[in-house]
Amino acid sequence: MTSLLTVLALAAFIRAEEPAVTARLSDDMVVAIAYRICDNETGGVPGVLTHWNRGEEFASLGIGHFIWYPEGRRGPFQESFPRVLSYLEEHGVKLPAWLKLRPPCPWPDRRSFFADIDSPRMLELRALLQSTVYLQGRFMADRLQTALPKMLAVTPRTLRPKVLSRFKALSAQKQGLYALVDYVNFKGEGLSPPERYKHRGWGLLQVLVQMRGDPEGPEAVAEFSRSAGRVLARRVRNSPPERRESRWLAGWRKRLRTYLS
Repeated sequence: MTSLLTVLALAAFIRAEEPAVTARLSDDMVVAIAYRICDNETGGVPGVLTHWNRGEEFASLGIGHFIWYPEGRRGPFQESFPRVLSYLEEHGVKLPAWLKLRPPCPWPDRRSFFADIDSPRMLELRALLQSTVYLQGRFMADRLQTALPKMLAVTPRTLRPKVLSRFKALSAQKQGLYALVDYVNFKGEGLSPPERYKHRGWGLLQVLVQMRGDPEGPEAVAEFSRSAGRVLARRVRNSPPERRESRWLAGWRKRLRTYLS
């Protein structure tokens, strides 16, 4: 297990040697990224901010489709919605009373979720998500800012320069920053042991490692998109057949193409 001291040492190294890599995104950049992700996720339909995909064990909420598990239910994917609620409250948002104690998702399954889709509680939840698009985007951007030292801490020493240079090439341009922010929230950093099929992950770290060469400029974004496509196709091949993950691959690829324009 990587020690906290190792993570902090790597973070200090990155801050000293590559200050542009971990620079906090400007408010304007966060707004642009947040609303682009929101449009990608909802297609302009606010109701999609409260969703539950077929075949999944959790609700998907907000512009990042943040995961929210019902009581007693857990899967391989990391829960994020309670952390989003805490982030909103820390930034001055008044939460509905029923959310203040960070309860588990009150709907036990997809059927009950959609049976209640126009209830006062669900309408209150959607209103909260519609009114906090910027802060959800800032939550996602802050997650990216902390991702690099964590990823480098578990990367073999020989691969660290490649991961760092590719991250830097992407973060040096608007499309690359959008791709990084979106992907790390879409599929995670790639560090969680349960988020593996046949011991192979599909997070941001895996995509950076699988990129080919050391592209710069727009070609770096194009190769990132291609690499993500390869990593996600591998995930589908390795996934348990009963999950039928191939049904999602076309939508994932469509999302990756938004990184190019």
